[in-house]
Amino acid sequence: MDERQALFDIISRRSFRSGQEFTLASGRTSTIYFNLKPTMLDPDGARLIGAALAREADALGADYVGGLEMGAVPLVSATAAMSAVAGRPVRAVFVRKAAKAHGTQSLIEGLAEGEKLAGKHVVVVEDVTTTGGSSLKAIAALRDAGAMVEHVVTVVDREEGAEAAFASEGVTLHALYRKGAFAEEGGPHR
Repeated sequence: MDERQALFDIISRRSFRSGQEFTLASGRTSTIYFNLKPTMLDPDGARLIGAALAREADALGADYVGGLEMGAVPLVSATAAMSAVAGRPVRAVFVRKAAKAHGTQSLIEGLAEGEKLAGKHVVVVEDVTTTGGSSLKAIAALRDAGAMVEHVVTVVDREEGAEAAFASEGVTLHALYRKGAFAEEGGPHR
């Protein structure tokens, strides 16, 4: 079984739910729900997601991957680790929802003292994308820090408006999987 199918199977088994009504982070309701945390925190799931996102980040010319806490934290960590394993290292950062009130009071975490994002290509990663709101918050903070953000890579795109929202900000959405693949027999289709 190839890695793409293996990851799809883990997501299907551990993170995909249907048949009841769920309220999404966007406030919308749906009878299809993805909670990617059980997949992101599974040993094989983390490895496969990290490897897939590392390949995408490399293909998109990323210097860094980043995203909004909490969902992006395991993603950027796995991506950084698997990019190093692949011999094409990419650094990782994450954006806090609010700056800490203590210590360095950073909004963006993961940068060493003196390290800056100015002029760096950052690919934003997200577990599940619906309207794109979480990634748009991360994009704004990263751009305020001088980063060049032109791409978002999501594990699952719910296909509910994020692509258009990103396009209006000059950002292209890339999805490892789309919601419809989980309703189809046989697995992932791009």
